Amino acid sequence: MSKKDLGSNAYLDQQRAILNEALTDAGLDTLAVRGGHLRSPEGEHSEAMFMTSSYVFDSAAAAAARFSGENPGNVYSRYTNPTVRYFQERMALLEGGEAAVATASGMSAILSTCMALLKAGDHVVCSRSVFGTTNALFTKYLGKLGIETTFVTLTDLDTWRQAVKPQTKLFFLETPSNPLCEVADLAAISALARAQGAKLVVDNCFCSPALQKPLALGADIVVHSATKYLDGQGRCVGGVVVGAQADMDEVLAFVRTAGPTMSAFNAWVFLKGLETLRLRMDAHCASAQNMAEWLASQGKIEQVYYAGLPSHPGHALAQQQQRGFGGVLSFKVVGDREAAWRFIDATRIFSITANLGDAKTTIVHPATTTHGRLSAEDKAQAGITENLIRLSVGLEDVADLIADLQRGLDAL
Repeated sequence: MSKKDLGSNAYLDQQRAILNEALTDAGLDTLAVRGGHLRSPEGEHSEAMFMTSSYVFDSAAAAAARFSGENPGNVYSRYTNPTVRYFQERMALLEGGEAAVATASGMSAILSTCMALLKAGDHVVCSRSVFGTTNALFTKYLGKLGIETTFVTLTDLDTWRQAVKPQTKLFFLETPSNPLCEVADLAAISALARAQGAKLVVDNCFCSPALQKPLALGADIVVHSATKYLDGQGRCVGGVVVGAQADMDEVLAFVRTAGPTMSAFNAWVFLKGLETLRLRMDAHCASAQNMAEWLASQGKIEQVYYAGLPSHPGHALAQQQQRGFGGVLSFKVVGDREAAWRFIDATRIFSITANLGDAKTTIVHPATTTHGRLSAEDKAQAGITENLIRLSVGLEDVADLIADLQRGLDAL
C-alpha cells in the first residue's frame, strides 16, 4: 500500500464503517474493549500510540484544505491525534453521546466546557456538594470573567428552582457527590434546566458510564476526570467531555485555542483502563458495600455515608438511576480532627492520598485536603466536618481492608 494510501481518508472511512456496523447495539463491555479503534494498514491488534506533534501533507493545497476544515483529518496534536481520537470515540459510545473531547485533566474538562458555553453576564446554578477545586473554579476564576454562580443544595429541588435567573445558562452537579455520596435526581433537575433553556452538566466521575448514564437521564453534557476510574490505576491525569456534536464542536474550539490537551500516551493508557472498567467497578462496589456495612456497625463511628446503605437518604434514588453504588464512601469518627487524623495514621494498607478510583484503596481527610480551600462557612454548608474521612475502596482483599479499618478504630 502506498504512502498516500496509508493516510487516506477513504481507508479510514472504510474501517469506521466496518466498526460501526459491528458495534451496532453492542453491550458496554464490548464498546469498552472495541469502540473507536480504527486499525491501520499495519494490522496492529492493540491501539497504536501516535507520538507525534504534527502531520505531513501530500501538497500545499492538501495542507490548506486540512487546516481550513475543508478536508477532515489530522492537523496538529494539540487538537487532533489518532490515539486521542480513539479514546474520545470510545467515551462517546460508552456515555451514549454524539461526540467527546479529551482534555489534560478533569478540571480542564470543566473549564473547557464553561469557557465554550458561557460568557460574561451568564449565570450558573451549581450544587454546593462539588469537589473543592470545582467550587474555586466557579467562584474565583469564572467570577473574574463576569460569570455568576449560585450554589444550592444538591438534593433540594426547590433550591435549584429558586436559584434560577433569566440569565441562567448552566446547571452543574456531581452525583454521587464528593465526599458525602449525596444522590441528585437527574431527571427532575434536567427538567428544570430545560424549562429555563439551560444546559445540565453532570460530573459522572464517581460512577463512570459502567454504573450511570446521565445523558440517558436528561443531562446535556457529561464530564469526567479520566484520572479516576476510567484509568483505574492512578497512572495518568486526564479529562473528557461528552455530549451533542454541536456542543463538543464549541468545546474542541476552546481546546484548540487554549491548549489543555490530552497527550497520546495518556489517551493510550486510558484506553487500556476502559477495557476492564465494568469488571473493576463491580469489584469496587462489592467491597465498598461490605466495608460500609461493617463501619455502620461500629460504636466509634458516628455516621457512614454510602448510598448502598438502606439508611442513606439517596438509597432508593440511586437504585433507580445507578447500576451500582460505587466505590467511594465517607464516615465520621467519634471525635474531632485529631481523632480523624489518628484513625488515618494508624492504617497500614490504605494510601494516604486525595486521588480516588484507584486499584489501591485511598484514605483522606477532606476538610484539610480536597476541600481545604473552602471557607469554614462553605465547609459547614457542604457537610465537610473535621471528623469526616473519605475512602476510595480499591481492589485488595476486602478482609485485609476491614482489618486496616480496625487498626484505625483501635487508635481512637
